[in-house]
Amino acid sequence: MINIKYKFLPWIPAIVWMVLIFSLSAQPATESDGFSKSITELIIETIGRILPLDLETSTTADLVSQFNHIVRKMAHFSAYLVLGSLVTNALFKSGIRGYKAFFYSMMICVLYAISDEFHQLFVPGRGGQIKDVLIDSSGALVGIIICNLASKILKKKMKIN
Repeated sequence: MINIKYKFLPWIPAIVWMVLIFSLSAQPATESDGFSKSITELIIETIGRILPLDLETSTTADLVSQFNHIVRKMAHFSAYLVLGSLVTNALFKSGIRGYKAFFYSMMICVLYAISDEFHQLFVPGRGGQIKDVLIDSSGALVGIIICNLASKILKKKMKIN
């Protein structure tokens, strides 16, 4: 009984993260675009504090419009990088490692990305894009690789100590 509990607990963060992705995908286009533009403005303002850009208001609005697309795609990549890490960790804690863990992690993340884009077909103003599935899958791959590398580094450290 205890063993099952410890195998299930690591899946909770991955499931919560999937729910977050789903809820963000359920936002209508206008709401989603407004949210990402506010993040883009925050990024531009932060960069402006670090590197004096001497921007006028109209120039800032132009920058937001130019960089918003990049911010949105980086959000896809980052969200799935985290998902890939969480799924891989859950598989590791469930006793699945090596190529099996890599394959299962990729399959779970890619299938979730596909289902997420399909879900967006039914959200007002949104649409599913194959390009986004590729970006999501790339992020998941990087997360899975990072998780695997971290696991190997920790194993080596534990053997040394």
